[in-house]
Amino acid sequence: MTSLEWKLEVIVLPSSDIDRSIKFYRDQIGFVLDHDVSPAPGVRIVQLTPRGSSCSVVVMEGMGSDGSPPISGLQLVVRDVESARSELLERGVDVAPVTRMGDGDASAFIYFSDPDGNGWAVQEIRNRSDWLS
Repeated sequence: MTSLEWKLEVIVLPSSDIDRSIKFYRDQIGFVLDHDVSPAPGVRIVQLTPRGSSCSVVVMEGMGSDGSPPISGLQLVVRDVESARSELLERGVDVAPVTRMGDGDASAFIYFSDPDGNGWAVQEIRNRSDWLS
C-alpha cells in the first residue's frame, strides 16, 4: 500500500465584509493576494497566503459561509516573535504582548484577531531545520 501525503493548504474563514478582510490580511498582516474571483453572480472567492506558507486562507460570499461563527486556534509560526509583533504593530494590528511558556525560551506566542473575530496565534520556533537562511 502506498502512503499518501496529506497537506493542509486552504482554510476557509468566515467574513462579513470581503473588502475589509482583504485590507486586513493583505495590507496589515502582509499576506499575498492570490486571487479575487467572482465565478457566478453573487459569489466571490478571495484567497490569500502568508509569506513563505503553503497554506492559504479563503474568504468568500455567496457560498454558504456567510454568517458563520468565528474560528479560533489558527496558528502561524515565525523564527522571531518579537520582530513579528513589531511588524504587526507597525501595520496597525491590535496584537497582544509576547507570552512565554515553559522554561526559558521553550515557547513564545503572540495573539490577534481579524475584524470578524477569527483568532490567530503566532508561535516562535527558532530551531526548525526547514527555515531558509
